[in-house]
Amino acid sequence: MWKYYNPVEVVFGTGKLDELGQLMAERGLDRALIVSDPFTHRSGVAARLKECAGGRVLDIISEVEPNPTCDNVDACARRARELGARSIIGLGGGSPQDTCKGIGIITANPEFADVLSLEGVADTKNPSVPIFGVPTTAGTASETTINYVVTDTANKRKFVAVDPHDIPIVAFVDPDLTDTMPRGLKVATGLDALTHAIEGYITPGAWSLSDCLSMQTIRMIAKNLAKSADGDVPAGEQMAYASYITGMAYSNVGLGLVHGMAHPLGGRLGVAHGVANGILLAPVMEYNKDFTGEKYRDIADAFGIEDAYTGDLEKVREEAVQAVHQLTVDLKNPTTISEVGATEADLAPLAHDAFNDVCTPGNPRKATEEDILKIYTSLM
Repeated sequence: MWKYYNPVEVVFGTGKLDELGQLMAERGLDRALIVSDPFTHRSGVAARLKECAGGRVLDIISEVEPNPTCDNVDACARRARELGARSIIGLGGGSPQDTCKGIGIITANPEFADVLSLEGVADTKNPSVPIFGVPTTAGTASETTINYVVTDTANKRKFVAVDPHDIPIVAFVDPDLTDTMPRGLKVATGLDALTHAIEGYITPGAWSLSDCLSMQTIRMIAKNLAKSADGDVPAGEQMAYASYITGMAYSNVGLGLVHGMAHPLGGRLGVAHGVANGILLAPVMEYNKDFTGEKYRDIADAFGIEDAYTGDLEKVREEAVQAVHQLTVDLKNPTTISEVGATEADLAPLAHDAFNDVCTPGNPRKATEEDILKIYTSLM
């Protein structure tokens, strides 16, 4: 028996943002709060979005932090309650989108005093305040997923909340917005999307529909990520599309050890999520390679390996790993955790957190805390 859930209406295409006011009017939604980050606000995109909403926006919150903290989300939720917001527009990358989900759930379910109290709550009583997801990055797919990630600074960790009630009602995927990302952000978010696709493809929970979505995403990213990072506009449009497609898959089947190990790097060391995924993806693929059946053949083929379907399976698996590693190198993403500030003293706490992360059980190869420590140590 398989289950698939994705009620998000998606509006995709260049210039589609102009339709925001019309769609809000059709749903009788007003008193909206735009939730964004300082960079996106300074760029003028938030002001443009407010204009597109046609007088339906109460205010703009622009204080969302990278890797948003519990305090950050709670402060935004208090502001939403004070204003009497009846809808929320998440503008930006994964951080504003995830913050919106926390705001929406707390606002609609006042029995939860703060976002930390939502950890481990699988299904809240009331659906979130209606959320419109407007991504400005091509990577997280938060605009179409049922989960959000918050940093618990008191305990130096990230936690993942999973709740079908937090999913946005509409996603506006406008490549005009994602095309303005600086190169480093295009690389990081693109590697995040690739990680979603590969982990979603090889997790034991994957099935035929999710496999179609995940593999299509891998092919699109293998073909377009490097070109998009170098400023190719059509490639950037394909990356925006790919990010959304893979979100529909991994939101239903889960992720694995790459994310399980990336979250502590963000929670303890403040490493950008996509950068952390890029460091870990190839090494964890190497760790998993004997536990993935024939699926690495498909990944190898997506990266242009000529003998992907005829070569020796062990050799092809290694070629798939090396293709992903080479892409990471070519994109100039870090390939070691020491490059992003990890020290020997960090290794054991990182391994402990990763072993206990909600994503880790979705890995095709069951990892012990010792296994995880060895992977981190190999990346020093």
